[in-house]
Amino acid sequence: MPCVGDWLNSPLSIVQGIFAQNVPNSDWEKKVTEYFKEKLKENNATNWVPSLNDVPVHYLKPNSLVKFRCMVQDMFDPEFYMGVYETVDPNTNARVLHFGKYRDVAECGPQQEIDLNSSQTVTSERQTFYCVPVPGESAWVKEISFLTEPVQARVSPSTSYTPSRHKRSYEEDEDMDLHPSKQKEQHVGKSCCSGSDIHGCVEPKRLETEASAGHHVISPNCSPPLDLNFPLPGEKGPACLVKVYENWESFKVNDVLEVFGVLSVDPVLSIVNSEERDSSTLDPMECMDTAEEQRVHSPPASLVPRIHVILAQKLQHINPLLPACLNEEESKTCEFVSNFMSELSPVRAELLGFLTHALLGDSLAAEYLILHLISTVYARRDVLPLGKFTVNLSGCPRSSAFTEHLYRLIQQLVPASYHLRMSIESMNQSRFIPHKDYTANRLVSGLLQLASNTSLVIDETQLEQGQLDTAGVHNVTALGNLITWQKVDYDFNYHRMEFPCNINVLITSEGRSLLPSDCQVHLQPQIIPPNMEEYMSSLLTAVLPSVLNKFRIYLSLLRLLDYSISDEVTKAVEEDFVEMRKNNPESVTADDLHKMLLVARFLSLSAGQTTLSRERWLRAKQLEALRKARLQQQQNVNGNEL
Repeated sequence: MPCVGDWLNSPLSIVQGIFAQNVPNSDWEKKVTEYFKEKLKENNATNWVPSLNDVPVHYLKPNSLVKFRCMVQDMFDPEFYMGVYETVDPNTNARVLHFGKYRDVAECGPQQEIDLNSSQTVTSERQTFYCVPVPGESAWVKEISFLTEPVQARVSPSTSYTPSRHKRSYEEDEDMDLHPSKQKEQHVGKSCCSGSDIHGCVEPKRLETEASAGHHVISPNCSPPLDLNFPLPGEKGPACLVKVYENWESFKVNDVLEVFGVLSVDPVLSIVNSEERDSSTLDPMECMDTAEEQRVHSPPASLVPRIHVILAQKLQHINPLLPACLNEEESKTCEFVSNFMSELSPVRAELLGFLTHALLGDSLAAEYLILHLISTVYARRDVLPLGKFTVNLSGCPRSSAFTEHLYRLIQQLVPASYHLRMSIESMNQSRFIPHKDYTANRLVSGLLQLASNTSLVIDETQLEQGQLDTAGVHNVTALGNLITWQKVDYDFNYHRMEFPCNINVLITSEGRSLLPSDCQVHLQPQIIPPNMEEYMSSLLTAVLPSVLNKFRIYLSLLRLLDYSISDEVTKAVEEDFVEMRKNNPESVTADDLHKMLLVARFLSLSAGQTTLSRERWLRAKQLEALRKARLQQQQNVNGNEL
């Protein structure tokens, strides 16, 4: 067990020590980062840091070290803060240097004032990200992440820290936010200044923060509900304002991050922001933001806590069963990968059997579903995304809620997913495309603002005849662009901006889908269970948890592997394709070659092979021939378009 001393419970005291030892040397900031980086490497110390994904904010000690797994939903304008400032005691003229980094509120001792004219003052810049939990994150990801943390990491904050608000519920927090005068009464006499206020201990300037769609919370003065801006409906978990001090240009909207930083939930932030909105005496030049922007960017800290980032990393994946960074040549990581790859064959066989049962006995459809689940966009050539593999599973039963049950099984296998029930009503009324709200100066989320490698299951089986309105047409177009180009065009009112994405799309339908796809597989059920719900539930209960975890590792790991084709095999494939064209010039096209190469790629990876072999190429051709024959047979039976 690593020492969970000051660096975990009181990180600012560590920063203060390093600051005091190194001022006026500017290297103190780098030394702080290095100190915490080394601490987090010791004995899996990252597991000892409480996570905002697992622990409610009111159980955590303010100004303690926390971590947060999140997606960048929006980025605010950079803000200025006092990186270093000097206070002076008017009575004794004693001067003290302070750091403002990692704080929202600048600390002033008793009888101290900030010297605005001090030559020691350093104004710095930081970037604020509005971050939400990963949209559609599966329950098993949260559960395993929670269980891998030591018990002490989950309870020590609440037992070592007993503030007066410790037992307050979220409802009470909201009540306090509705009546900020209560907070004022509780904090009378507290001497503080805004950490981002370069004008000293006068009316603090606005602290940049934001909240915005899924959760609605009533904010002060009975203004409209505070929208936490979750992309998907029904999402839970905290939205956070993440303050980044270094290398923020390396992050972008929709990136998935894990951040380690100082938790700031000081109630004074709510008081300051409330007073700022209420004040009618502010200089107009000091208050350029609209009331709506202030309300959205400065939500109550109890609802949208702040995290001042010490360390942040972009995540390759969010599967807690895998090492965080698989491209690192660490012995533990290499050992994990080699051990799992050695038992890949039986895991694939078991997964194929499991999915065959889920697809009502159709083993061909199960093969293609495995290929779909491990597919990923590995490169872009001009505008063409390479590696996308959208599958249209046609022939799905309409009456038995088959797609609903299939989605629940997929949800147990992938780290993040969403089930989109396609209907005229949902197309016309839902907000798919994120758009810029210039009044509040924020990006309002939409259903298609998803993290990379999210599985999107679109259910067309319930779609009936009706009229799409303008919004509905835009939404269907957006889905088509997502599937074809792996991009979503965000609406900035006067223009649209392309945001590339990497979303695995599975479409279930009765006939051929209305949406484009890379591969149509017609389902041929071998069994028709009398009770679909019982049948699908029994599949999950029959799988041992250890086996289910192997399925999860299998699907996440294989999409991260590199893949190549040797010159020798490339030449053999070209010759084979020329021969196929000779035998059947009309039915074999360049598009067919691309599709077969894609199937061969994922077929090889599904077997743990990172290069294409002759055997896998022949197997890919065989699968494609079976798939096409099935579609032709279906066309002959009912005359439907392929």
